[in-house]
Amino acid sequence: MTLTREGATPSLIDRIAGDTTVVELHGEIDVRAVLSVRARLDGLTSGPGPDVTVDLGAVTFIDCSGLGLLCRARNRTLLRGGRFRLVTDDDRILRLLRLAGLGGVFEVLPGRASASARPEPETTP
Repeated sequence: MTLTREGATPSLIDRIAGDTTVVELHGEIDVRAVLSVRARLDGLTSGPGPDVTVDLGAVTFIDCSGLGLLCRARNRTLLRGGRFRLVTDDDRILRLLRLAGLGGVFEVLPGRASASARPEPETTP
């Protein structure tokens, strides 16, 4: 599923990699992007024991509403007995997480770790 708008063209692509749902976010994750991406993330975190990895490697900007989106998805996942991870080695995003007091909240994997486990994307209706 790809969601787009004018400007930075945020999008979300999800695929299955083993037992994990990998979600790639692209572009600017701001208030407008959150409105369109939230419903898909809610769907991916709605079942029992979701295993979700969000790859932020192609995110060019994230604001407080984007952080709120990640917190919401993490909380929904953990409440259902699942596992939630972020993939990034972008110093700007890592710094933002620390400044927002979220540095130790998320399980963060380096960006290179996801590259070796990237299967071909599956088509999502």
